[in-house]
Amino acid sequence: MGAHQPVAVSDEQLLRLLKQAADDLSAKAWVVGGYVRDQLLDRPHPNPDVVVERGDALKLAERFAELAGADPPVMFERFGTAQVTLPGHLVEFVTARAESYAPDSRKPDVRPATLDEDLHRRDFTINTLLMALDGEIHDPLGGRHDLEARVLRTPTDPLRTFADDPLRMLRAVRFASELGFELAPDLLPAMRQMKGRLAPPVISAERIADELRRMLVSPRPRLAVELMETGGLLEAVLPEVAATKGVSQSGYHTHDVFGHTLLTIERVPSDLVLRLAALFHDVGKPSTATPDGAFTGHENVGAELARWALERLRFSQKEIETVVKLVRLHLRPVYYSSEWSDGAVRRLARDAGPVLDRLVALARADIGASAYPEPEKLDELQARINAVLSERPSRLAPVVTGEDVMRARGIGPGPQVGRIKKRLEELVIDGEVAPTREAVLQYLANHPDV
Repeated sequence: MGAHQPVAVSDEQLLRLLKQAADDLSAKAWVVGGYVRDQLLDRPHPNPDVVVERGDALKLAERFAELAGADPPVMFERFGTAQVTLPGHLVEFVTARAESYAPDSRKPDVRPATLDEDLHRRDFTINTLLMALDGEIHDPLGGRHDLEARVLRTPTDPLRTFADDPLRMLRAVRFASELGFELAPDLLPAMRQMKGRLAPPVISAERIADELRRMLVSPRPRLAVELMETGGLLEAVLPEVAATKGVSQSGYHTHDVFGHTLLTIERVPSDLVLRLAALFHDVGKPSTATPDGAFTGHENVGAELARWALERLRFSQKEIETVVKLVRLHLRPVYYSSEWSDGAVRRLARDAGPVLDRLVALARADIGASAYPEPEKLDELQARINAVLSERPSRLAPVVTGEDVMRARGIGPGPQVGRIKKRLEELVIDGEVAPTREAVLQYLANHPDV
């Protein structure tokens, strides 16, 4: 442990400690990148990156940790970097360097470089801004002008910038969707030329998925998907979604499947799983389209396509199962009508289980993304869902076990037990039998044909 128990520090204290550490070692260092950018945008950014122009980044990290009373730095000597963790902050130290990716490798080649070279190898000019340890901003590459113009521009030719790290193509889309910035005119053509490198083994599925997650929970998920499509990245990352472009649909729909997907994704709340479900909810339509304009079974086909895509991108199993369930069930609330029995509402609640709220939110967005004439019907459905969920005792939970059925009927384990139990559950859900163990066993005793 450090000399003292670390306490939370302000940005001003952080800079003061960094300056003292640099002065103690006669090092020259700068805060660089996202921390400086977000300070100027008045956005929170707790994790500064420190680039060391003169001196040893690892020794500077050690001295800073001592002064801050933090644990010793975590060292990554191969890359010449170190990380110091403080309450609320992760400070990374690096010696000025250049790095690039070989055409067939996901591991960068790293070499020492001048500060100017270090800045030119970064992704965008808005991330080349420097802050001296006294707080003064330095802008060698015009990043401040681009920040004020709300433009994303690469420090060098974008083909070179994207070749150094192809993930930067997705980062451009992510920054645009997070910050509302425009892409400089040469970025999208460069993406279309370089899109083939945005795949393993050059870029890992995990890195791609991380950018996708951040795009989807940004304030502008629709813009992110549009830019990916325009830049040719959607086909490389999510071919299942790209395939919906140009698939026409009739009825209440006002756009092709891709356009409808864009409208849907911007209507759901900023919830990663929900936005993934919106993105995938109609991916089954291209392969199920019929000449008469139907898409029979597209929800089941789409659920499996979503599973394959998310497994390919290494999403967690819990996220995958939730998205798959939402895609498979997404039509159920859309098809709701006032004629539904209470049993039908209970079945929807039972089948959706913990994803019920998200399912209704997805249906609202789905209906809102078309010219559907009765969007208010989901308010009625929600009221009925609330009513069946508040029933006590609940009619949604099984009230007898397989053992109960076997004892009552004098039978052993087998498919018949499951069929009987399922039938009893349906009778309870439909309101024909009271939702108590005693009532269900009594019904079982009186109806040998069940």
